[in-house]
Amino acid sequence: MSPRFVRPYVKSNKNDARDAEAICEAVGRPSMRFVAVKSQAQQDMLALHRVRSLLVRERTALMNQMRGLLAEYGIVVVQGAVPLRRALALILEERDNGVSEILRELLVEMSERQRLLEDRLKRYDQRITEFARADERAGRLMAVEGVGPLTATALIAAVGNARQFRSGRELSTWLGLVPRQHSSGGRSVLLGISKRGDRYLRTLLIHGARAALRFAARKRDRRSRWIGAVRERRGANIAAVALANKNARVLWALLARNEDYRVAAAA
Repeated sequence: MSPRFVRPYVKSNKNDARDAEAICEAVGRPSMRFVAVKSQAQQDMLALHRVRSLLVRERTALMNQMRGLLAEYGIVVVQGAVPLRRALALILEERDNGVSEILRELLVEMSERQRLLEDRLKRYDQRITEFARADERAGRLMAVEGVGPLTATALIAAVGNARQFRSGRELSTWLGLVPRQHSSGGRSVLLGISKRGDRYLRTLLIHGARAALRFAARKRDRRSRWIGAVRERRGANIAAVALANKNARVLWALLARNEDYRVAAAA
């Protein structure tokens, strides 16, 4: 069980005895949701994704640090790993650009660390791709527009066959892709998405939906027309979240029912 579902049953101040009593009370609730036990293969894949995510954050922090140091010398570099790498090569080559020797040494060391992080990220990406190609379930998931090896393997590692969810909506709710509610007195009020649950998976699905959004305008199938209509009516950001929500429900059906992806059925 998630600790936040047990907390309402703690009667007074927290201690071990009251925690145990609250757990016993919560576990007997008929509507309680439980965490599915993961296999060793799922835990290994989750570990691989977590380490990769940590490397991405370290690389981002390192690049921001280098851009910040250069900005103190009046040198502004646009965002992105490739523009920064090209700018560093030019900056370190020029001797009369106002960059001190100490900063040059620091930039050389930091750029070497950036290359090391990128090499490790490439190895992790290659390993994840190999796992995705070897897994029949991941192959079915990657047939969906906006779902690649990262999203497919991360979802399988997190939910397995997804049968702990009764429907695709439950999976989408667990991912935080459905609207929050603030309803009372028979009046339903829907707000922005809840952003509850697995933030990493939600981020992958939304980024994948953004990529699929760029290609939808070139297609004329029903799904692509729906994406184009939402984008025209609500904007690109809401369209990306809406597509991520739809993809989550489709992915649940592919996992829980062992089905192959069919565009007409998903539209």
